[in-house]
Amino acid sequence: MKGDIMIDVTQFGAVGDGITLDTAALQQAIDTCYANGGGTVVLPGGKTYKCGSLVLKSNVELHLESGARLLASDNMADYRSFGDITKDEHDDVPSYINCEYNGKPANFFLYAPGGENIRITGYGVIDGNEEMYYGKQDQYHIEGAYYPRTPLLFLEHVKHLTVEHVTLTRSAFWTLHMVGCEDVLVEGVRILNNLKMANCDGIDPDHCRDVRIHGCYIESADDCIVLKTSGAYQEYGPTENIVISDCILMSTSAAIKIGTESEADFRHIYVHHCIIKGTGRAVSLQLRDGGNISDVDISHLDMETRAFSDQYWGQSEGICMTAIPRHTGLSYGTIKHVRISDITLRGENGIFLYSEDPDHIKDITIKDVKMTLTKTTKWEIEGYDLRPCDGEGMLRTKVYGLYQNNVDHLKTKRIKVQVAENFKPFYGGECNDNGTIA
Repeated sequence: MKGDIMIDVTQFGAVGDGITLDTAALQQAIDTCYANGGGTVVLPGGKTYKCGSLVLKSNVELHLESGARLLASDNMADYRSFGDITKDEHDDVPSYINCEYNGKPANFFLYAPGGENIRITGYGVIDGNEEMYYGKQDQYHIEGAYYPRTPLLFLEHVKHLTVEHVTLTRSAFWTLHMVGCEDVLVEGVRILNNLKMANCDGIDPDHCRDVRIHGCYIESADDCIVLKTSGAYQEYGPTENIVISDCILMSTSAAIKIGTESEADFRHIYVHHCIIKGTGRAVSLQLRDGGNISDVDISHLDMETRAFSDQYWGQSEGICMTAIPRHTGLSYGTIKHVRISDITLRGENGIFLYSEDPDHIKDITIKDVKMTLTKTTKWEIEGYDLRPCDGEGMLRTKVYGLYQNNVDHLKTKRIKVQVAENFKPFYGGECNDNGTIA
């Protein structure tokens, strides 16, 4: 009888000792399940299954029992490639400066090349084996050996995709990169990445639609949840109809971000009831390309920000909204119809809204914000971070409750700023209810 079968990977020869390469056994289990109409491929608990690249298929659920670990191989020969893997030509330039990316990685670990009804579930762990990708290291930052590196999960053009309850850890690049997917549920997922590892974003919906991200806990260097419209996948259209709720997030850069890859539109995005802690920048809308951001509602966030090394973008801004051309002379889109409300912020910076030219940020409403500005780290308070852009990328100034430049139709109401004594030397003034700086 076809369909709804359950397959134990050990029946196909998977050893699960963390040493033996189990790639062939796991792939055979997935292929057999698919050929029989679908069902569940089970990784029994108490074992570590070491493997290289796996291809996921329609109507197959990959289920990791509690205590099961799917460990990425430490041998690059075990990975399938999308093209030639080369060292960055600018080895002396770190990725936080030279990091333009069209969204297509060099190779893959877990990959879905289309399909439907794909599920990754269970209380086990998927481990990216980050050490194999280490390049230059210092006290606060680990540069990757090459760029772009291997995402932990790369799921393309999947309809009805579910990722729930698993722990994703030690990724050396984007952890859960979903491209052109529709009807996506990511629920109860833990992402535990190294806070020093460059570019290990948590969840990256890229040209996706109808996405729910709920009840997740994420620690990651760079960004925790970041919406993209990257250049290599324009055929999949906008990123739209996104709900992010009830998550706890910690990052060296942004906890929640829209951009910076912004080649197509973002619209109908709702972020609510999240806790952001110990993060370099809480919420960031970074428009750098020809796409537009519109109809965004952000509410009921409890946010704590802090400064970090300049190896990570951000200057502890609670809300950061910037529209700047990626390079001088290039066209760029518009941010409009954004509503922000019921925000509690404690950190080393306030709200920053900045457009290089008029008419690129407009119709912005910010209300019911309680802000406490206090010095909590050793890092200098230098103003605001405009990266990525040409030039230095820093706007050096005192910090304000709200700083705006070239924002049209800005409405503010009930923004309350409390300034700690240790912060007053860095403070420039409060904002009035009409959005101007006092």
